[in-house]
This record gives sequence, structure tokens and C-alpha cells, in this order.
Amino acid sequence: MIILSLLPTSNRCSVTVPAVLWEEEEKKKKKQPQTVTFGSNEASSMVKQLRQSFKSGKTKSYQWRVSQLKGIAKMVEERESDIVQALYQDLSKPPLEAFVAEISMAKSSCREAIEGLQDWMKPEKAKTGISTYPSTAEIVSDPLGVVLVISTWNFPFLLSIDPVIGAIAAGNAVVLKPSEIAPATSALLSKLVKDYLDDSAVKVVEGAIPETSALLDQQWDKILYTGSARVGRIVMAAAAKHLTPVVLELGGKCPAVVDSNVNLEVAVRRIIAGKWQCNNGQACIGVDYIITTKDFAPKLIEGLRKGIEEFFGKDPMESKDISRIVSPAQFKRLVGLLDEDNVSDKLVLGGRRDSTRLKIDPTIVLDPPQESQIMQEEIFGPLLPIVTVGNLKESFEVINSKPKPLAAYLFTEDEQLKQDFVENVPSGGMSINDTILHVTVHTMPFGGVGESGMGSYHGKFSFDAFSHKKSVLYRSFSGDASLRYPPYTPKKQMVMKGLMNGGLPGMLLALLGWSSHNSGTKS
Repeated sequence: MIILSLLPTSNRCSVTVPAVLWEEEEKKKKKQPQTVTFGSNEASSMVKQLRQSFKSGKTKSYQWRVSQLKGIAKMVEERESDIVQALYQDLSKPPLEAFVAEISMAKSSCREAIEGLQDWMKPEKAKTGISTYPSTAEIVSDPLGVVLVISTWNFPFLLSIDPVIGAIAAGNAVVLKPSEIAPATSALLSKLVKDYLDDSAVKVVEGAIPETSALLDQQWDKILYTGSARVGRIVMAAAAKHLTPVVLELGGKCPAVVDSNVNLEVAVRRIIAGKWQCNNGQACIGVDYIITTKDFAPKLIEGLRKGIEEFFGKDPMESKDISRIVSPAQFKRLVGLLDEDNVSDKLVLGGRRDSTRLKIDPTIVLDPPQESQIMQEEIFGPLLPIVTVGNLKESFEVINSKPKPLAAYLFTEDEQLKQDFVENVPSGGMSINDTILHVTVHTMPFGGVGESGMGSYHGKFSFDAFSHKKSVLYRSFSGDASLRYPPYTPKKQMVMKGLMNGGLPGMLLALLGWSSHNSGTKS
């Protein structure tokens, strides 16, 4: 069995427990008898059943696909209050944030799939050349088969349902493994999927490391994983044993570069929305750190202070409009980042913490050392470092000294700087003069690059992610030239070379005894 450590030392989109805490937890578990109700045998049996459902052909039909998508839409509509309650139980996520960031986006994704499915399923016409004349060609979107979606805890409903929508739209049988770090949402998903979807083709497996390991032992036709880069490597290694393709949605240190010529009030609001309003910083596309000039930093800090007070009141620890830290382990990790030598003395805003309520103030740290953990790890919490430079062009060097992020942000009115930023900063996606909104545009792919991930989804890109693009060439029995068959006479060779080198004109020249490569001298 694959030993799956879901607890990375280098954090990405789903941060859980650091290695030291994980080892302590493992020692405790070894002293207690372990009961695993879902192991490799159960996983194997489940996959066999799903393959039988897929081989029956029912998941390939438009009728089945659209019925399941409508089932998801009905589920989200009818059980919205239950979903909101589960998200609050797991993360203290404010109801409006739960609706905007998870429920409404899931509805939108489902609606788009239902409306676009017939067009998505149509074969795409492809051009053919003289070498296959007469012929027609098309690209057919084939479902891959039985696919696995491993979700994460920070947006535990949306990041579970959204990939499942794409997998179903593409005609696959699906297994969803929600995150055990969000147990209320995981349990709710398990119940709702049974109640609203076809249990013979769409299943949910709850659990933690043993269950995920059992799933990864099986052969899948594709795996989509959202989480940490460390676990992403484990998922990819498990998939490689079966040559299974993967989509990895990871994360990274997403920067926001802020120029001095911006509308400060608007920029501050959008930065706060992309940091603390976005699951209290627990988001893979959230602003991880800011880069600005030394001269502008004091104005920006003061603007952020005022904006935080406007959004969350004079005492953000008491605000009902901000999520809590997901777990004690996460809380301890974040406190460790803040209390590190040469970081704690750089605190310029916030810094209070309450371990009983798992809350940390919106916190700003000015110019922590680049070698500190807060500048090396993805923060995934309410801590925001600000790095100052002499000139904003220097920000490119700071960003590019780190692994490629999932998202990058720039606030400026300078058109040249915008162009330079887009050209010189590699990232999964970007927003200029805003944060996080680019992921809501379903006509654009969402995915990472380098250590922030591979592959993409959202909208039709989700359909494509779970489809195989099969090339199909159609020919009749007419037009069967002897030219392609032996014996290869000198004339055939001359005509074939002419055809390959210059298409139809080249072939005609060859028949006339002229080379398409000379300038007029007879060959």
C-alpha cells in the first residue's frame, strides 16, 4: 500500500500538519488499535463496479450526463442551507462568503455545463491535406473512463463539486475523495451524492490517509488532485505506476505588486478581498505577499489598516465576517511563522492570536528576511509580508527567485509595467488591478505551472480535462492511387517527393520533369 503523507512541510493549496506534529500524531496512533473499513480490497471492488457501469455505455449518453448535472444543480439549490452550515462548522466561513465563493460558483459551473454540453459533445471538424484526398476528419471527445477527484479543505464544497461536474459532463464514472480536514462538508457530500446522483457511477469515499492510499493503489483513467505540492508528488508517483494522467492544482507564494500611482482605496479593498476576505488567507490563489517601493510602503500599510478596520471592525478577532483557522495544527504552524527570529520584530499591524478560538488577527509584517520561513513557505493564513524594493522592476527578480506561483497580481496605471509584468512573470494565471477574480471567468482555464500545478479546468476546460481527444479520419474506397504502394518505381519516387515537398504544385512540377526546389533548371 502506498503510504500517503498528507501533511506537507512545504505548504501549498491544502496545508495540513508539519512533519514534526505528524510524527507525534503517528506515535499516538500506533499505541491504539487501528480499524480501517475501506482498504485496497474495498477500493478494488468499487473500481470494478464503476468500470462495469462505464462499460455498459450509460455514462456516455447525453441523457445520463445532463440528468446527473441537473441532479447536482437541484442538490445545490435544495440543500444550500445545509452546505452553508457545514462550511461554517468546518471553517466558521461567513454565510455570504460561503454563498459567493462556493455555492454560487458551483451553480454557475453546473449551469454552464448543462447549457453547453450538447455543443461540447459534438465532434470538432479538422482540415485534411492532399496526402489523404479525398477525405474528411474530426476530433471526437471520448470519456476517459473511471476517474478520481481528491479534494481539499479550504473550499471543501466548490473544489469537490466543480471537478466532478467536469468529469460527469465528459461522460466518466467518478469517485470523489473529500478532505477529512473539513469533516462536516465531507459527510454532507457523501450523503448528498447518494441522494441526488447515480450511485452506480458516482461515489464518495470519506476518510484520511489509509483510505486515500487505498484509492491511489488502484488504476484510474485520470486523477485530479487539489492540495500541496508534497502530496502532489505522491499522487503523481502513484499515478505513474499505471501511466495515469493527472491534473494537479497546487499553489505557491502568490505575489501582489503595488505601484504608487494606484487608486489606493480601491487597491486596498481588492487586496483585502484577495487575502483576509478570501477564507482568511487560506486559499491557494490568495495574496501571499506584497511587493512595493520603500517610499510607498507606509501609505499602503496605513491604507490596509483603515481597510481592515472598515471591513472587520476595530477588533477583527470579534468579527463574524472572517473565517477561523481550520485546525490547531494550522494555528500552531502560523504562530511559528510569526514568532520566528527576525520576523516577530518586523510586525507593523495585528499579531494577536487566540488558540481556543483558532483566530489570528489580520497581520502585516514589513520586510522579513527572504530566508525566513514566512518568505519561503506558502503562508496559507492571515499573515501578510510586505517586501520593499527601490524600483518595481526589481519585483520581477524577487518573484522569479521563487517557484512559479498559481496566481500573480499587479496594481498599476502604467501600461508598460503591465506589459512587462505579463511577459516576465510566469504564473498559472493573473489579475491586473484586482485579485482572485480571474478564476471566476469560466471561459479561461484555471491551473498552475511548475510547482504550482499542471493541467487546468473550469468551464469547457473541465470537460476537456476529463476527455480524450480522438482523431478520426474518414475515407471512401475511391481515390485509391497506386502511387503509395510498391513497387517504388523511379517515376513514383519522383512524384511522391514532389507531392511531399510542394503539395499539388510540387507533384505537377515533378510530372513535368521540374523540381520544386530549383529556380527553373530542368532536373
